[in-house]
Amino acid sequence: MSNVIELSNVSLHYESKPILKNVHFSLGNGEFVYLIGPTGAGKSSFLKLLYKDVEPDEGQIKIADYDLNSLKDKQVPFLRRSLGIVFQDFQLLPDRNVYDNVAFAMHVVGAKNTQIKQRVIEALQMVGLSQKRHEMPNDLSGGEQQRVVIARALANEPRIMLADEPTGNLDPFATIEIMNLLKTINNRGMAILMVTHNYDVVKKYKYRTVRLENGDLKEVTI
Repeated sequence: MSNVIELSNVSLHYESKPILKNVHFSLGNGEFVYLIGPTGAGKSSFLKLLYKDVEPDEGQIKIADYDLNSLKDKQVPFLRRSLGIVFQDFQLLPDRNVYDNVAFAMHVVGAKNTQIKQRVIEALQMVGLSQKRHEMPNDLSGGEQQRVVIARALANEPRIMLADEPTGNLDPFATIEIMNLLKTINNRGMAILMVTHNYDVVKKYKYRTVRLENGDLKEVTI
């Protein structure tokens, strides 16, 4: 299995606090991995390294076909197109309907209107929301809003999905819906790295799990 994410000897400090200490990590093409750890351990910072929002103090990071150590600023948008990012707090545009929220991700990268229409409908069908494409985010349940976020993340057909606590604000029923959706997306071949505090999810949906604590990243069994 080829890797779509590789970290070698990566270290990161924040205000002199070690977040990562000589960390090694890989995510295989089509693999699903959980990233767990206590609050404040640096899990979100770990994700920010991957989409080049923060820089490591040392070490090498490779994402898909990109070597982040030598990546020029003008290439960063192309890197981020290969990543679908799902946030806990949705970050939907409140003044745009479901369709336009998903389409926005494609407008940003300069996609053609005909391509946008086809791809947005496909993404909404994939998450089961094509019938709600004209509704506003505030009219949707939390689970439906998160499905819109996932559709937006899928719009540009990324190779990797980074999901930061995607079930963190959801009730148990919506959590199951989102996990089943992520499982389906993964089964279609997309690699997923998911940050979570929900150990019930980790136990129910069995995937490789790594724990970040005190700067160390170790594979664990839950």
